Amino acid sequence: MKNVSRTLCTILLLATAGYAADNFLGTWTLNVAKSKYDPGPAPKSQTTKLEATTEGGVREIGDRVNADGSKTQWEWTAKFDGKDYAVKGDPDRDMVSLKKIDDNVIEVTNKKNGKVTNTMKIVVAKDGKSRTNEAAFTNAKGVKVHNIIFFDRK
Repeated sequence: MKNVSRTLCTILLLATAGYAADNFLGTWTLNVAKSKYDPGPAPKSQTTKLEATTEGGVREIGDRVNADGSKTQWEWTAKFDGKDYAVKGDPDRDMVSLKKIDDNVIEVTNKKNGKVTNTMKIVVAKDGKSRTNEAAFTNAKGVKVHNIIFFDRK
């Protein structure tokens, strides 16, 4: 009985540890009201789905309705190794690289034509119900941008 209890405890701990490591996975919807786009404008809506890959990375599928009503859909698959991976469908970036800081924090670097366009810090709340993406950068037009973007887990 002691070994069965120990085995069950081990399985539960491993399952919990696996869940914690994947806090950022799932479907996320933009909370426009809580988000701050400086200088703006904010998109009308956005849904982002992050799923684990068998290679130990993550796949992102995004759908956004931009402020002007146009739509942007993108997709990428990357590992947490700091290397560049191709982005399909996003006119603002063609490469992405990921670094996992801890179970609740990821650093995302976006590039266009070999140049870094922005670095974003994604932080998942401890309860796993929301996340914040923060990016401060100068865009291609020389305008300083500071976005704090809130998402709710769907």
